[in-house]
Amino acid sequence: MWLKLILSAIIIAFCTLLGYLAASKYRSRQKFFTQMAAFNDRYLNELAYARRALKELIGEMREEGDFYALLEREGPRLTYLTEQEKKECAEYLNMLGAGDSLSQKNFFSAKKGALEHKKAESDKAASERGSLYLKLGLLAGLAFVILII
Repeated sequence: MWLKLILSAIIIAFCTLLGYLAASKYRSRQKFFTQMAAFNDRYLNELAYARRALKELIGEMREEGDFYALLEREGPRLTYLTEQEKKECAEYLNMLGAGDSLSQKNFFSAKKGALEHKKAESDKAASERGSLYLKLGLLAGLAFVILII
């Protein structure tokens, strides 16, 4: 009897963990766009007021994450982004420090709205899909326990 309960708990926990891991794509996407939007705001402030060099700005940043690693040219694999989003990200990174401050302000101000939209979209997808995969994992674990026992 105890063996069945322990085995059932392990199966349910394992399936729930699989659901949690399946939702990690959406959480990673959410973190990436949150980091990108925060950097964009910081860079716009930098362009408007302090006007320090880009290398100096990136060098003093202590944040961690895929976007900040991408800024330092470490190049993590962004498997959770679509090809179009990867192209937009590459265009964004190529524009950093290119040209005069006025053209950069215009470009990054225009990108601010798009980044906020992507951030809101990824937040919504992470909350919806994250809970969906977690619940599906739990239900699959329960179904598997019912079938076995």
